[in-house]
Amino acid sequence: MNLIDRGREVINSQPFSKLLGAQLTRFEVGFAEITLAVSEPLKQHNGIVHGGVLAYLADNAMTFAGGSVLEDVLTLEMKVNYVRPGVGEKLIARASVLSHGRRQAVCRCDVMIADKTGEEKICAAAQGTISSTKSASM
Repeated sequence: MNLIDRGREVINSQPFSKLLGAQLTRFEVGFAEITLAVSEPLKQHNGIVHGGVLAYLADNAMTFAGGSVLEDVLTLEMKVNYVRPGVGEKLIARASVLSHGRRQAVCRCDVMIADKTGEEKICAAAQGTISSTKSASM
């Protein structure tokens, strides 16, 4: 099974990702892209995408990117900077591995918001550490 098919199998097995409608659209060694159509349930009372949705996208995209160079991963920590309100049609989270060893990967992610024309603007920027849950070999 190739990497994108395996990744799609994983995201489709995540109940929360399925609930939101997230889709893994690109997945390569050191890189992952997850997209999500903006819908009313994802918005705050003032009509912008909830920050938790942006954080979820960053977290999951970074975990996929980190998982492409490590095995059996979880997020160890992350930081999100919200750059602009999420007003648009589609969210695109693009994560890449900045550096990695055998047990950890430092990743970054830009979460973009696209309008009806497809023009993208950055909505959030994140960085995190992804850790392998595999036992260290001695």
